Amino acid sequence: MSTTTSVDLLIVGAGPVGLFGAYYAGVRGLRTAVVDSLSQVGGQVSAMYPEKQIFDIAGFPAVSGRQLIANLVEQAAPYEPVYLLGQEAQELERTTDEQGRERLVVTTSTGDRVEAGAVVVTGGIGTFSPRPLPAGEDFLGRGLEYFVPSSAEYAGQDVVVVGGGDSAVDWANMLHPIAKTVTLVHRRDAFRAHHGSVEQMQAAPVEIVLNAQVTETVGGSALESVTVTPKGEEPRSLPCTRLVAALGFTANLGPLREWGVELHDNRHLVVDPAMRTNVPGIFAAGDITDYDGKVRLIAVGFGEVATAVNNAAVHIDPEAQLFPGHSTDNQPAVPQPA
Repeated sequence: MSTTTSVDLLIVGAGPVGLFGAYYAGVRGLRTAVVDSLSQVGGQVSAMYPEKQIFDIAGFPAVSGRQLIANLVEQAAPYEPVYLLGQEAQELERTTDEQGRERLVVTTSTGDRVEAGAVVVTGGIGTFSPRPLPAGEDFLGRGLEYFVPSSAEYAGQDVVVVGGGDSAVDWANMLHPIAKTVTLVHRRDAFRAHHGSVEQMQAAPVEIVLNAQVTETVGGSALESVTVTPKGEEPRSLPCTRLVAALGFTANLGPLREWGVELHDNRHLVVDPAMRTNVPGIFAAGDITDYDGKVRLIAVGFGEVATAVNNAAVHIDPEAQLFPGHSTDNQPAVPQPA
């Protein structure tokens, strides 16, 4: 059954920039919803390198992707943003409420509707979906996963990781200390992952099978084993109760292309210094934006989304002040006891 959520601000994208935007919207007193096509918050950081250290976040000499996302969620939590996960923002309409104020209505892929006074798009590279593992799709959710948000459920399991990029190698390194066995299967003989991470994996008790593919998955109600076929060799069966497919992602702007927003290179949203797009009420921040001198870093996105939210606040209420004041002047919001 579809639902309608009415908020002041809708943020499209629950990556680091979107999560910081949810915090900043709370500071401005805006009721906020955050929609994301992935089933977890954190965007590319959670999906692709949760265990890697990030070194260019102000105030953190080093912080793992997982910890950064956890901190951002905690920072926004007192303002109670509504998270609509596993839903893609699709249709955009305009309407007018009883007070005569213009409202933007976004319908998601699940049929839910979000009414807001403004929208901030922080979708990174747009909607991105994991590339499927054809031989394993029947076991999706029953042993096959495309993300490893938590290592706990892999304890004592026979794990097979498929892929040769950062995510695959990072997850192999993360899981081998707690899993019963870890095998990494890669269809090439060279890795795309960071050299240091590959060396760490090669020195660990991880079996590495190169020039090979998973060609069959076997099991009943849950996954039990996989068949791995190396190039030019006979297939072999491996015990496997957890299969992690890290084959990369496909990304595109999807339905955002139909919103009338000006694009650069057919994949980035053009914004002005206030982070406004050419469509009234729609702002953008982070890697998805483009302007002269654009630098695509998380650190830059944090500043952009603060600018976008403050200008969106004025768009929603023209009598509001653009400058929000300093955080040191305000007592942080504290969750109320139940």
